[in-house]
Amino acid sequence: MTLAHATVLGKERKHIGELAAATLALAALSGPALAANGHYVPGVEGLKGPVVPPAGTYYRGYLVHYDFDKIKLPDDNTLSAKGNVTALANRLIHITEKQLLGADYGFETIIPVQRNDFDFANRKESGVGDIFVGPVVLGWHGQQWDAVFAAGLWLDTGDYSSTEPTAIGKGYKSTMLTLGGTYYPDADRRWSVSALSRYEIKSKQDETGITPGDSWLVEWGIGKRLDNGLELGLVGYDAWQLENSKGAPAGKAEKHALGVEAGYFWPSLMLGLNAAYLNEYQVENGPSGDLFRLTLTKVF
Repeated sequence: MTLAHATVLGKERKHIGELAAATLALAALSGPALAANGHYVPGVEGLKGPVVPPAGTYYRGYLVHYDFDKIKLPDDNTLSAKGNVTALANRLIHITEKQLLGADYGFETIIPVQRNDFDFANRKESGVGDIFVGPVVLGWHGQQWDAVFAAGLWLDTGDYSSTEPTAIGKGYKSTMLTLGGTYYPDADRRWSVSALSRYEIKSKQDETGITPGDSWLVEWGIGKRLDNGLELGLVGYDAWQLENSKGAPAGKAEKHALGVEAGYFWPSLMLGLNAAYLNEYQVENGPSGDLFRLTLTKVF
């Protein structure tokens, strides 16, 4: 074997090793790259995310596209690994005329449809993901503030395999608790400052016996509504895995992102559209990339 052949062989082995490590890293995160060690995808809510609407029935469709080009490993190494995730989360919300604890009471469900395309692994997968059932949505409203509390369960309805990095499902159930608020500094409510937090408590994966660590994230937004009705603002999210997963190698996932959002609501059509772009500027133990989101809201 010549020196040139040995060099080429060494590079090929290194490349294969990096691909294997990247595949294992994504599989270790217990599901799609879009989330940060949990079912809930950070960045799908932005400006006025904690605001619960008045009594009625609503549809919100979150079309999300996430591109990543590298994966941060628990040992602080970074691997070059390209891929993307495209998802449509179909959310139905019904707010009743009843009140509970002084808040408007409602319930919701989320049915996600997702496509994972990981170039580095030459694998693609599409299907219906894990479904969310939320029997409790509480919304409080003040003159210059709004607040929300919600609770629900992510079911393990999506296909999952511990050896498949493009698996649509997570392979476990998780309880999600939501708490957030929006404050309007001015009497006309043109300015808004909001923060929405999600806390996930995971169950054990039947296939692997691993119990993923609890996770917490905060989505925030600072926006202003212009005279023509267009709303513009800064948005971001910060997500943390709070404890190591039981039965898996140590390494907590963490993500931080910053971006912009624009939105408009047409009262005559009872229809709203929001668009956002966020860049992940700091990531630990997971893929790092950019998120693009379109949100369609329809009032029935």
